[in-house]
Amino acid sequence: MQEFDVIILGAGAAGMFCAIEAGRRGRRVLLLDHAKAPGEKIRISGGGRCNFTNLDIRPECFLSQNPRFARSALSRYTQHDFIARVDAAGIRWHEKTLGQLFCDGSAREIIGMLTADMAQAGVDLRLGVEISSVAHEGGYRVETSGGVFAAPALVVATGGKSIPKMGATGFGYQIAEQFGLAVVETRPALVPLTFTASALEEMRALAGVSVPAVVRSGRAAFQEGLLFTHRGLSGPSILQISSYWREGDELAIDLAPGVDLAAELMAQKQIRGRQGVAVALSAWLPEKLARQFVERAGVQGNLADLPKSAVQRLADAVQHWRIKPVGSEGYRTAEVTLGGVDTRALDARTMQARDVPGLYFIGETVDVTGWLGGYNFQWAWSSGWVAGQSV
Repeated sequence: MQEFDVIILGAGAAGMFCAIEAGRRGRRVLLLDHAKAPGEKIRISGGGRCNFTNLDIRPECFLSQNPRFARSALSRYTQHDFIARVDAAGIRWHEKTLGQLFCDGSAREIIGMLTADMAQAGVDLRLGVEISSVAHEGGYRVETSGGVFAAPALVVATGGKSIPKMGATGFGYQIAEQFGLAVVETRPALVPLTFTASALEEMRALAGVSVPAVVRSGRAAFQEGLLFTHRGLSGPSILQISSYWREGDELAIDLAPGVDLAAELMAQKQIRGRQGVAVALSAWLPEKLARQFVERAGVQGNLADLPKSAVQRLADAVQHWRIKPVGSEGYRTAEVTLGGVDTRALDARTMQARDVPGLYFIGETVDVTGWLGGYNFQWAWSSGWVAGQSV
């Protein structure tokens, strides 16, 4: 049996960052993962360019049963701290919409930075290792396909259930329950939504069409792109709202945000009344989408032929579209997992279990889920950093 000061399960963003910080503090760190390479979700993120953080990190951008929990870690290790580390590594980056930061080059640059830092900090990284059991016998004993290891501290950074083809499982939740920690019910988040067969038939005709939109579910609303697909609705606005939507709820969608569409159409009626209604509407919507909503509103002919009530009906169809999803595409395409280890069981300052000394949970395993756009990576860096200062 080999002994270490800290054993970390999971070589993703949070696990690697925790390993670096603990190693820099002189801890003998063992980092285990069943994958053949570290940081696989980093590699595929952001279209291969890794949306590594966001300039607008706020606790309000995270979902949890205890929204205040993330505040401590996010304030102690901020997006600016991680940006400084990326700059020091010579990785060039750029800002996209809504404060999202991406590598100019490849996401592999972030992985390279982390693996180089781990090597420098003396972290013992072992990949392709299957874990068979975890026990607490004074310290922690981890039995694996690569041997038996022991340490007084164990950090669980195994992530959630999203993207199972990359090896994602609920293993971290099993460990939490084994040691008596509650787990908030999990569900896919940041995921495309699915619809009834009749609604899907209409959407398939629009597959590939993308428009700016405001999508609402309850009190939550996001104004970003919406994409029609062969399977339903996707795009940033839909992925964002999926974290808030629940079965049985309707979505309220405005496909012409920021426009008084009824007033604009009435103005066009005075100027270009001989235009066909669909042609007129295509000034604000892609033509295929315009034609479908003209048909849905039950209007036809030229603008000049429409009474004001018909114009208003068309505008309402476009800007107050209500549709009820039947589900989501599930963990297969979900970017993250909502829910996880109940934060009431953890110390926000250290990420350590309150009633189980030496046991830590970080990253996506915890009931803290960020918005789309680099928020979940920042939670990984921040929670990993906090745990790394404590183990």
